[in-house]
Amino acid sequence: MSESAEKKTVTVTQTGSPIGRKPGQRETLIGLGLNKLNRTSSLEDTPSVRGMIRKVAHLVKVEG
Repeated sequence: MSESAEKKTVTVTQTGSPIGRKPGQRETLIGLGLNKLNRTSSLEDTPSVRGMIRKVAHLVKVEG
């Protein structure tokens, strides 16, 4: 199999509200494709995505 066919993904679900949080955290959630509670987004597992998840780890649940 080629390497592109085996790209790893990570599923992120928003569990917390960005209300009252710093603006950068709200923007990070939007960058991850999340903007409402319990919304789920499947993203490619890259270092940049991992950094974004770490920034809002208290607002999301990560699977895979």
